[in-house]
Amino acid sequence: MIRVLHPITRLIVGGAQENTMFTAALLDREHFYIEIVSGPQTGSEGSLIEEIRGRGIPLTILPQLRREISPLNDFIATWKLYRLIKIGGFSIVHTHSSKAGLLGRLAARLAGTSIIIHTVHGWSFHDHMASWLRKTYIVLEKWAAQFTNTMIVVTERDIEKGLKEGIGRPEQYRLIRSAIPLADFHPFGVEERARLRVELGIPESVPVLGNVGRFSPQKNPLDWVQVASRVADVVPDCHFLLVGDGPLRSEIEAQLQATGLKQRTVLTGLRRDVPRLMAAMDVFLLTSLWEGLPRVIPQAMAMGLPVVANRADGTVEAIQHGETGYLCTPGDLDGMAAYCLELLQNPLLRKTLGQNGRQYITQEYDLRNMIAQIESLYAELLSVQQGKSNETERNK
Repeated sequence: MIRVLHPITRLIVGGAQENTMFTAALLDREHFYIEIVSGPQTGSEGSLIEEIRGRGIPLTILPQLRREISPLNDFIATWKLYRLIKIGGFSIVHTHSSKAGLLGRLAARLAGTSIIIHTVHGWSFHDHMASWLRKTYIVLEKWAAQFTNTMIVVTERDIEKGLKEGIGRPEQYRLIRSAIPLADFHPFGVEERARLRVELGIPESVPVLGNVGRFSPQKNPLDWVQVASRVADVVPDCHFLLVGDGPLRSEIEAQLQATGLKQRTVLTGLRRDVPRLMAAMDVFLLTSLWEGLPRVIPQAMAMGLPVVANRADGTVEAIQHGETGYLCTPGDLDGMAAYCLELLQNPLLRKTLGQNGRQYITQEYDLRNMIAQIESLYAELLSVQQGKSNETERNK
């Protein structure tokens, strides 16, 4: 049995973490022993730790594996990862997220692991960070790429960005979309949708603009409220549904109060029944400033919702402008509101774009296809490694 270790920095409720959980849960357990190792940090976004344990996935928590830069903690975490890899006899180390991606790959290299894979769920660097910090992350990514067999990316744009910055070689990249469990995400019936709206206190007949995500600067929820305010000026009966939590919650609540939207906005907090909550929405609005591939877009599209989003890396690949939703220039709040209004005021257009989106997602983002591609990559790299071992034996 092939032993595979998946290091990840933290197990909050987020796209990279869900991707890792589904990968670990669904890989063929007759051929692979899968273990996850993570730092202890969670946050207001919620935690996947108990769900991962409930799925029977072996999980190790390293107290020193943390997001913040700390020479002492980083050294100890690397040492513990090294021991875990060495003693555990892992043939494949498949890392996720920035900190675990760097420390995990270094530890695997020191342990002599023959196959090292890193999934880029969105690069650690972006245009909205300080220049010196961005350059530092790029240098570190270039360094780690030197001893990485394959870098899985979830968007073609991430391949372009990586190569532009000199990170790795073209043959090191493999595009594998971050898929979703389609059995969970599908349009709900009229009666079930009506019951859910009653539960949320939303009138059955009003249009609803919604979002699911972390209340963090990256997700840019304050712009979301500003777009909602513009929509409300034109459609007075429109209601708003925000699912999630995060460090900007108090600022969101203050802005909802200031714009007069508080009485017709539902803030659910953390919820795991995302498909049910999406079923109460008519249009999905995403205002993120940067993304890898935001999983909420294929989730919303699988639910039959048209999506309005900023042009932010992976959103450009997930949304077909004018066919499954609309893409906007970041900061163009008036343009974003206009697209939302067009959809909210035109049920036929909304239905058409929603159906187009669901058809596209069921073809391109099936979780079974993602798992099959990862298993194929593992088999390919193992075969190459076996060939090298055989060649070494022949040359002795």
